[in-house]
Amino acid sequence: MEYFVHRRAQDNGDHEVHASTCSFLPSIQERIYLGDFIECALAVREARKHFKQVNGCYYCAVPCHTG
Repeated sequence: MEYFVHRRAQDNGDHEVHASTCSFLPSIQERIYLGDFIECALAVREARKHFKQVNGCYYCAVPCHTG
């Protein structure tokens, strides 16, 4: 699965990681391509190279969503 991270942080400071199939995937201008990974945890790790505070999307990266 291909994953992306949202360039803009949420109100709590999280930059959300989304799968390419997510209904809430940000627009092309608002996302950074992370790569093709077998699980969201690897995508979250990659996203931390871009942003300090990262979280998985509640809808498409449930195992990596910390609340």
